[in-house]
Amino acid sequence: MKYLVVLGDGMADYELEALGNKTPLQAAITPNIDRIAPLSEIGLVATVPSGMKPGSDVANLSVIGYDPKIYYSGRSPLEALSIGVDMRDGDIAVRTNLVTLSDEPELKDKTMIDYSAGEISTQEATELIKAVKEALSDEEFSFYAGVSYRHCMIIKNGTTETELTPPHDISGRVIGDYLPSGKDSEKLISLIKRSEEILRAHTVNLKRIENGKNPATHIWFWGAGTKPQLDNFKEKYGLNGAIISAVDLLKGIAVGANMKAPEVEGATGTLSTNWDGKIEAAKKCFEDGCDYVYIHLEAPDECGHQGDTFGKVKAIEKVDYVVGEMLKYLEDRGDFTLAVLPDHATPIVRKTHTAEPIPYMIYKSAKPMVSALKYNEKDAQNGEYLPSGQLIITKMLETL
Repeated sequence: MKYLVVLGDGMADYELEALGNKTPLQAAITPNIDRIAPLSEIGLVATVPSGMKPGSDVANLSVIGYDPKIYYSGRSPLEALSIGVDMRDGDIAVRTNLVTLSDEPELKDKTMIDYSAGEISTQEATELIKAVKEALSDEEFSFYAGVSYRHCMIIKNGTTETELTPPHDISGRVIGDYLPSGKDSEKLISLIKRSEEILRAHTVNLKRIENGKNPATHIWFWGAGTKPQLDNFKEKYGLNGAIISAVDLLKGIAVGANMKAPEVEGATGTLSTNWDGKIEAAKKCFEDGCDYVYIHLEAPDECGHQGDTFGKVKAIEKVDYVVGEMLKYLEDRGDFTLAVLPDHATPIVRKTHTAEPIPYMIYKSAKPMVSALKYNEKDAQNGEYLPSGQLIITKMLETL
């Protein structure tokens, strides 16, 4: 038996006038999902526990089968695992975005123009983080390059009591009320200020401006946490597992859970990602002995944060393409179970994550169901209700 999860990050949404009062999931052309929906269990699942923030960290841990209330220690520590940072007791990992802020002289008066610095390439970002590292690293602060705009800072003997705001939550807003606050915040604000001196005049940014792209003007901190402790996935569920993703967060979960996390050339986490590369990586994981493969597709979430309605529809159609290609592969190789779902909603009108239950679909080739429901937010309200994300893997593993 093979188990596959195809997760469209942030895929759930609200009805939009621009789509004829449909959600992007309803508006998208999804022939492969539509083919198996009448044979699947469809319903809503609460992937974000009450009282926790609806981040991709919390929600993906939940769907993969790790109760966030037990295992969650912060987002950045999981990303640190992915890029090979050896965290010690007392270390705090902090997500460090490269962002584009406006030009006002005072930091507090600047506006968050772009939380991703124009989806800056990994090659460009690596050069910029290298410059930041050379200028700002000391015995207390260490910087590590990640993927695209997503990077990491380690604070030796740091604290998680500093209030930090995700930059994608404040797109288009003046940042004064969202700067680090609380314990040790002055140090982090100083680093943000000093980063402008390093970044604005950097040749990478001058070339980006020349080419009409947003420059990475500052670093921005969020997602702090302590060293994570995840149980071994195989020992927990009896399956050899793998996660296919472009983002360090998911790769970090894989490292922490002792799952495979193959590198996919050209995987960016955006609409321009290497969709076929992810499909081939998933197939290879199955061929190499994996029983459970989790394909994480970031593009719907990125489009949600950017307020890109039609981009999100296109991203969901690409998710459907992945589903279709994997169905062709699995249908020739015996019995399998397939789950399709987002981790959380990223509504276009909000441009950030929300915590409401999201639609899921589970198809079992050996035991197809008879359902009148389609796979979307509205129909799912008439299906099953799962009070925790961990029940997705429980449902998948139920004896036929």
